[in-house]
Amino acid sequence: MNRKRLLFPEDIRESLARRFHNQHANWLNNEGQWPLVIALGSPTERDVGEEVGDVRAWVAAWSAWQEVGEISWEDRQWSRLGRQRIPASFKLASADQVAAIVGQQVRWSRACERYQRLIAQWPILARNSVFRRQYDALADYNTNDFERLCALMLWLDHNRKSGLYLRQLPIEGLDTKWVEARKALVTDLVNATQGEPHDSDFFAACGLRRPRYRIRARLLCADLRKAVGGLEDIEAPLEEMAALPLVPAKLVIVENLETGLALPDLPGVVALMKLGGALGILGSLPWLKGIDALYWGDIDTHGYAILARGRRVLPSLRSALMDRETLLNYRNLWGEEPVQNGTADRSLLKDQERMVYDGLLSQAWGTNIRLEQERIPWASALEILKDALLRK
Repeated sequence: MNRKRLLFPEDIRESLARRFHNQHANWLNNEGQWPLVIALGSPTERDVGEEVGDVRAWVAAWSAWQEVGEISWEDRQWSRLGRQRIPASFKLASADQVAAIVGQQVRWSRACERYQRLIAQWPILARNSVFRRQYDALADYNTNDFERLCALMLWLDHNRKSGLYLRQLPIEGLDTKWVEARKALVTDLVNATQGEPHDSDFFAACGLRRPRYRIRARLLCADLRKAVGGLEDIEAPLEEMAALPLVPAKLVIVENLETGLALPDLPGVVALMKLGGALGILGSLPWLKGIDALYWGDIDTHGYAILARGRRVLPSLRSALMDRETLLNYRNLWGEEPVQNGTADRSLLKDQERMVYDGLLSQAWGTNIRLEQERIPWASALEILKDALLRK
């Protein structure tokens, strides 16, 4: 007899743990069929004769069961062994019993209580898929965090288009750091309570005013600084930056902030730092129209995706230190890119750039390799960058 045909208590516990993990959110929404009945096995007289030790252990294990659930027993009349009583099935009346068996009773009870509270306030949440995604918040938030979450949701529900900044919300105990860490949760719940098409943007979903996008720039030229009262390192909202009376001759964009801060004075040059994937905003700066622009990013798939994105706004945007020679010259400084980006518009990459980008994606030189710009020796990098800025 294959022992696996007999389900011992530990087998049931393991199976129920998997079932709870996969189904608890559905059960929270009052879905699922109860009672849950599980057959424990059906050994024959021959099975008993061949594996009497296993069968005895199986019967003894269920005879000793003292936890929740109901065991059904059957009497068997066998020709050689006579009348024998064996466990036939195990019945659980509810999800509460499953949670108790798999050690999830406290979390499950807390989640159920909070679910009932939320659907009493917002009936539209009943049977909503949001709880498949946000079960852990119901089960694990401490009392203060859950009360704060409810207060925020209630206020946003009553003030759907407030246009306030997050810091202005009149909710006791609320702070912006707390909300920042829970934006996805709040957005998901607010969309669900309002019964509207999902807007994945936190500020749009909550009707709040978005903080203005800020840009960090350095004016690497004394003449440019004169136009703004001598300021050299400027961080300001996009709209205010666009209004500056600047007439730069060249632009250099560097991904890393520390790299940008280390740049020396260069005639007619303005440097933009740490834009990430937001190069599309460059079209909002009128003093960049038609400018000779240079981009220096990491040699990884994200770096080339950003470069391609920048060329949609600045078609003449050139790249520096992002070629095959640079990559291979600093092989000893390579790191690993955690997740590659295969979405770059290849039509916006030049031949050499496209070759390196495709090579990175195809693992031509190694697995998910990257060369961060910060690792290239500064003196060497600066000379190459200066030379690239002089060329057009």
